[in-house]
Amino acid sequence: MTIRVMVFPAGEMNSAELCFALSRQVNIELYGASSIERMGRHLFRNYRNDFPLINDPKFMDVFLAQLSDWNIDVLIPTHDSVVEFLSENRDKFSCKLLIPSEQTARACRDKDYTMELFSDDDFTPSVYQTEEDLPADKFFVKPKRGQGAVGARMINPDSPAVAEIDWETELVCEYLPGEELTVDCFTDRHGDLLGVFPRSRDRVLGGISVAGTTLQTTPEIQAIADRINDELDFLGLWFFQIKRAVNCNWKLLEISARCSGTQCLTRARGVNLPLLSVYAAMGSDVAVSENNVTLKMDRLLIPMFDFDYDVRTAYVDYDDTLVHKDGVDPEIIGLIYQFKREGIRIVLITRHAYDLNESMQRHQIPKGLFDEIVHIQDETHKSEHIDPDGAILIDNAFAERREVQQKFGIPVFDVEGSQALKRWIQ
Repeated sequence: MTIRVMVFPAGEMNSAELCFALSRQVNIELYGASSIERMGRHLFRNYRNDFPLINDPKFMDVFLAQLSDWNIDVLIPTHDSVVEFLSENRDKFSCKLLIPSEQTARACRDKDYTMELFSDDDFTPSVYQTEEDLPADKFFVKPKRGQGAVGARMINPDSPAVAEIDWETELVCEYLPGEELTVDCFTDRHGDLLGVFPRSRDRVLGGISVAGTTLQTTPEIQAIADRINDELDFLGLWFFQIKRAVNCNWKLLEISARCSGTQCLTRARGVNLPLLSVYAAMGSDVAVSENNVTLKMDRLLIPMFDFDYDVRTAYVDYDDTLVHKDGVDPEIIGLIYQFKREGIRIVLITRHAYDLNESMQRHQIPKGLFDEIVHIQDETHKSEHIDPDGAILIDNAFAERREVQQKFGIPVFDVEGSQALKRWIQ
């Protein structure tokens, strides 16, 4: 059975994680929807980006109509405010919602409420209600309703910044100087906590971990996860963040019932939490198992391009482009298969000085991958063998690219520049 899954909003880091986790599953048909355009169009084959904001009176009618048109089975929200909105309006939806109870959604959105719920637990940091309560040492201030470390700051008690604290909208709590972890969790449809997966936050950019290491859970971390799961009502994936206090005990920072931005590190352990969550939402019983290995992750910012050119034929060089001293270039060969999937004509054009057939066989490159092979064995220019209509050239040689570009004005790319042609949609 095909399960139609919509991700909303579909333009942030965690929506990309959901896309990578679900788009290659044979029984999942993935859809993306957004109110604000960011990168969703690069990721989701089925995509719409013109929805009203959730606080717009028109949102619900437009959104429900689209869910019906796409025949969506499961809706996955990617923002805490959307989780809260859906939990308050769940009776209006006919599809399955990957959301917790309304109380849990509130706890995941309002840090002040979270701290109240767990005020009697040892893992809850000290919270200060007035200026008179402030400690003699530094303390921490952050929005009660916020994410991504926006507005968070450390303040010394004698600083003028104390007077700028908004006690109505900001949470003031003890300063936690130690390491910080994200703990990915999974709760099945019966409310049982089946998986607890800690990972370090070795480097953070914009509130999202861009480097980290998988860790084994400890009795202390497991006890915190159990306590949260017992108090709140989750379905599928969720996570919490903790930080070490001065006494080295773990203290709770926040809880969230959405996909985390770096859940790829848990998925690399062999645990696809988004997929398990879809099955749980559909009423299936699942099991969780992981690879018992330590994984370290470091993340690069990956560019995604809108290429405003109708490519009909791709001319690809051989030496030092498709094949170099280390063998076949995986990015270029992947690009060729992408072209083939898109119906673009592919021409191998080369001045290879040796037996081309033998070389291609040695590198296990099938001749049938190309619609045409042009093996130039005289002094003619490559431009003499190129039909420029809708053509591009990928070639490591600057002189070859420059001559073709000057003659035809078509786009030409070096090996590294060809990333502008890559399509991330699976």
